[in-house]
Amino acid sequence: MGEAPQHRGAGTHAENTSPKTQRVQISMTIQITGKNLDAGNAFQTYASDKIHTVLKKYLDRVPDGHVRLERERGFFKTSCSVRLTSGLLLEAHGEGDDAYTSVDSAAQRLETRVRRYKSRIKSHTSAEAAARRKVDMEARDYIVSVGEEDQPEHHDANPLIIAEGQRNIGHMTVGEAVMQLDLSEAPFMIFKNAAHGGLNVVYRRNDGHIGWIDAEIPAASKHVD
Repeated sequence: MGEAPQHRGAGTHAENTSPKTQRVQISMTIQITGKNLDAGNAFQTYASDKIHTVLKKYLDRVPDGHVRLERERGFFKTSCSVRLTSGLLLEAHGEGDDAYTSVDSAAQRLETRVRRYKSRIKSHTSAEAAARRKVDMEARDYIVSVGEEDQPEHHDANPLIIAEGQRNIGHMTVGEAVMQLDLSEAPFMIFKNAAHGGLNVVYRRNDGHIGWIDAEIPAASKHVD
């Protein structure tokens, strides 16, 4: 890490403030959200410049993005989210002892992911690729409570739903699904396989690889030659 720019330190201290959103227009529009702290103008400018510099190396058009800065237990966490015109979602997060090192870390992770797929990202801006990734179906997404240890166990009872939302399930190839998962911070992804239209899942494994579940192909039908 090189020497910190002269403006570092401004607006990085935690304050008892409610979350707020500030917008900065440089070469891209980036939304800065601070949680329990005030993201000052110096940090906003630094974060916007940092992310724009990374993305313009690999993309013909730099899209809008969102940066979320949080302070947790003495360290700072920056989360970046950028939606490409093709529909692909780029995500990365970073941590550091101060706000600037956390955004440096997030930008480095973002660049690593974009560089890995730079040629495929550009090819996915075509109308054909965008059409393949159209939302084929919507599903309800529930968060359920696991209960407390001292609560009585009811085997026939439905779990307590504490939140619900909506999950869009797109139509794509397995390669596209693996790329989208690897470009994001999501632990898994459900999609409709372009080869046969069935529901598939890709997920992150503990060994660093990505797993793929295809319910349309019985395990017994697979043979190794």
